[in-house]
Amino acid sequence: MVLDDQYAFLSGLVAADFPAGHEVLGDVAAETRAVLSTIGEILDELQLSREGIVKVEVHLADLDDFDAMDAAYREFFGGNAYPARTTVESKRLFGDSKVEITCQVRR
Repeated sequence: MVLDDQYAFLSGLVAADFPAGHEVLGDVAAETRAVLSTIGEILDELQLSREGIVKVEVHLADLDDFDAMDAAYREFFGGNAYPARTTVESKRLFGDSKVEITCQVRR
């Protein structure tokens, strides 16, 4: 993570990065929920809100998993306001993860 005067930049997180994530590896929706939950915890520690997230980058090991990731992603943000998002296919993610998420948050 990098902080400047205006933003917090959270580097890519995958479910394999944290012990609780091991049980969800292989299930794109579960991995997405786990990573977004961790992002939520980091935001809480920084006293930042989800509404402050302005940009998200999602890397999927298989772009065919987009719908499963997107459903879990929408649960996290709820409502109709979503940050700008780029989703790309990245074949080799750390620890055989299926999803990696990076975000930029307004402070």
